[in-house]
This record gives sequence, C-alpha cells and structure tokens, in this order.
Amino acid sequence: MFLGIGQMTTTILILYVAKMNQTVHFQDFDRSILIKIFPLPLLYVGNHITGLASTKKLSLPMFTVLRKFTILMTMIMEARLLRKTFPNRLIYSVLAIVFGALVAASSDLAFDAEAYTFILLNDVFTAASGVYTKKKLGTEGLGKYGILFYNAFIIVIPTLLASAFTGDLHKAITYEHWLNALFVSCFLMSCIMGFVLMYSIVLCSHYNSALTTTVVGAIKNVAVAYIGMFLGGDYLFSWTNFLGLNICISGGLVYSYLTFHSTSSKPSQSDESRIQGNQDQLIIPIDRLPVK
Repeated sequence: MFLGIGQMTTTILILYVAKMNQTVHFQDFDRSILIKIFPLPLLYVGNHITGLASTKKLSLPMFTVLRKFTILMTMIMEARLLRKTFPNRLIYSVLAIVFGALVAASSDLAFDAEAYTFILLNDVFTAASGVYTKKKLGTEGLGKYGILFYNAFIIVIPTLLASAFTGDLHKAITYEHWLNALFVSCFLMSCIMGFVLMYSIVLCSHYNSALTTTVVGAIKNVAVAYIGMFLGGDYLFSWTNFLGLNICISGGLVYSYLTFHSTSSKPSQSDESRIQGNQDQLIIPIDRLPVK
C-alpha cells in the first residue's frame, strides 16, 4: 500500500509541474471534478492495492496467467456499459486466452486461496477501470492528464489514512533498508514506472478500445511469465502450466491480428473525405448542360 502511495504521489508531482510549465493542460479543481471522474478514483485505489497484494503472494508466471480473466471481464463490461458488440472471431480468441489461463492455473502447485482472491478482485477492478476510463476520456475538461492527476489527487489521502490504520505505513517507515542506495533506487524507479504504466494505459485506451488495451497488456505480460520461469526463482514448472501459457499467447496474437487487420482495412477519415470529394466532383446537374 505504501508503494501505491508513492506511485500516486509521483503522478501528482509530475503532472502538477507539467501543468505549471504549461506542458500539459487539464481543468483546474472544482466541485464538478468529483462528479465527472467518479467512480474512477475508487477503482484506481482498488486496482493498486489488490494488484500489489496479489503480486506479493503469487509467483510472476501465475500472476500473469490469472490476470487473463481481466480480458473476459472487460469484454462483458464493454458490452453492458458502452453497448459495444464484438464479432464471433474476437470472442473466440478471448475465450482461447481464458481457456489457456484455466489450463495453466489447473497445475498450480502453490495454490493460495488468499492470493487467488486478491488477483480475481484485481481483475474486476482493472476491467472496470479500463471501461470507465474509456468512457470518461470524452468528458469535457478532463482528458488523459486530468484523469491521471485527479485519480491520484483524490485518493492519495484516504489511502494514506488506510495505510496508517492497517499498520502498513508504520512498517514502511521503520523498514531497515531506507539507507540502502540500491533499495531506494528501486523504490523510486517503481514509483516513476507506476506513473509511466498508468499513462500508457490511459493513452492506449484513448486511441483503442478498453478491450484492446487489456489484450495488448496481456500479451506483454506473457514476456513476464517466460522471464519469470528463469529469473524469478519461484516458478514451479509443469508441462500443463507451460501448455496453458502457450495457449494464452496464441489467443492473444490471434486477437491482435484480427483487431489491427480489421482496423487497417477500414478507410481512414481522410480517405473517406477524399472519396466523398471525388464523388461530389462527378455529380453534374443535368439542367446546366449546354443545349445545342
């Protein structure tokens, strides 16, 4: 939780300085901000806390596998909240990703009920956060930077109080390695990369659907799974788990191909305008033709 507070504080400082330098622009704070951005701050802190808790308790490969359920949840929420429809081929590729996750998780020899609860809650928060972020990006006055800034700004104090209440803050402050340069460097880097990650997610959601953002993130996470097999030290290898991981990546690649192939096959707005312009030029009023 303290690491989450560090990431929120870093987000606030970076965007505030950027706003003061007029590098980025978003609405100044007033009471309307709370209405515009709700419920994103609640989803934001829920995503942070459950994500960090599940990362701590699960091996990296299993964390990556169980995160795949976010994709299915995102698809369902987009259909319900944003009224989106998906072609059958995309649905089948998503189901393949989820099926691969089930296959991989079925061989988990380090099952931890508390860890699985945290990761599934994290899936719910991530899916809801992605869908609502896409919905709020069109809100006047917020934009990409406003969503990031006010998410962190509104929730950092309540999270700090919760951290103090649970004893997490005391444990963090009294941690013995605060004078260790390597630890401090890693902590600060994690705070900065937390901001980079959140900005990347919002930016991707701005240009794509929430589902595409989730799937692209899942494909990226497969690299974490493969690296974790060799560097993490906590991965228990089994052929079933390895097969499930490969099914996941296959489904993700198929989804990516179908999504971006269909996007590239559609005419762009400029192409449509040029085609329309050519069509307009071909229309010749009959009553204006010269009569011999």
